[in-house]
Amino acid sequence: MDALEVLINKDKIVPYFQPILRAEQQSVVGYEVLGRINLDNKMESLGDFFNNDSIPVEYVLEIDEHIQHLAFEYYCNARINTDLFINCNANILMNDHEYSEQLITRIKSYESRGLKLENVVLEISEHNYRGDLSQLGHLIIYLKSLGLRIAIDDVGRGGSNLDHIAQLEPNILKVDLNFIKGPMMLQANKDVLYSLSMFGRKIGATLLFEGIGDLTKLNAAWRNGGRYYQGFYLAKPSPEFVNENCCKEKLTKEFQQFINFERSKLNSQYIFTEELNNRFDFVIKREKKLVSDDLIKVIAEVFNDVCFRIYICDQYGFQRSSNYVKGENKQWVLQKDYLGKNWSWRPYFLETIVRMQYEKRGVLSDLYSDIETNEFIRTFSYPINEELYLFFDIPYTFLFEKEGLL
Repeated sequence: MDALEVLINKDKIVPYFQPILRAEQQSVVGYEVLGRINLDNKMESLGDFFNNDSIPVEYVLEIDEHIQHLAFEYYCNARINTDLFINCNANILMNDHEYSEQLITRIKSYESRGLKLENVVLEISEHNYRGDLSQLGHLIIYLKSLGLRIAIDDVGRGGSNLDHIAQLEPNILKVDLNFIKGPMMLQANKDVLYSLSMFGRKIGATLLFEGIGDLTKLNAAWRNGGRYYQGFYLAKPSPEFVNENCCKEKLTKEFQQFINFERSKLNSQYIFTEELNNRFDFVIKREKKLVSDDLIKVIAEVFNDVCFRIYICDQYGFQRSSNYVKGENKQWVLQKDYLGKNWSWRPYFLETIVRMQYEKRGVLSDLYSDIETNEFIRTFSYPINEELYLFFDIPYTFLFEKEGLL
């Protein structure tokens, strides 16, 4: 879109408002302000205009100010108490101090009419910021001290650096789900979202998932701790505010389905874990006189259809048996060179050991990618006694055939 065409048709530019829903009440918590221009009786997005670095900054600021004024006017006239999400270019904020002060003054000028600073969320993209990160951090601290909230946009996209984001201490992390294609999610995508979920939790930031265009993406947002949701599947941008409960019935229904499905999976995993524990109790009690390598051979014979790798470690992570591995020809092979290796560095190893010590029962791991086979597996860990613990790797082929284990 030509920049001059936008400026010439400034009077045809209006703000659109895309609803943002909150999980706890299934209602509208706020609106993202978006720019639209009416050309030839067709509303077109101004996204390309604002994201084009070749367009002079003064053009961008003029249109940005115009949209904000119209949005603030509409908000105040609507007399509602909800949040407004305003997009801000981090490079302009830092390079033009007059602009940042004018933005604050502009917001404050509507305060007496009902627009509170704590209801304004400034959306800033970190991944395309080209300046000093510490200086941006100082500006964010200042903006937050005024009561404004900060959302980091496009988290996980492009060159986003989680270390940099953590330094900025945002209130909200905005994650775009448009990278998910089709009705099925790849395990790699699930792992990325889980990591972002844990990251948000660690830095105390609320997760807002945008780009929710279908049920799969809504489920991904819900499963990964999303408090706020935005996308065409829920509500499209509109020139007017919507009823705050416009999606309540839909979200309530979808959440119930999600809960039922996840509960069914957890029940399946619990039942499977109990079955393994009961079988192991019997075998270990029967074969308690066997030493490490002899014991894992017996375990392999009993559980031949369930596992592909077995070994025994002590509570410090040192391997006290060989590896017993099922090859492609379905024959078991003893790998003695693994004896004495230490696995305490593995994630959740010590946590699993302590759980077994306290619960006196075996533990089923989550789904993860095995380093050697590059396949997704689960590990069942079982306490042989107070000093030795058996680890039992379950292949993807077995998990795939069992309901609720993937």
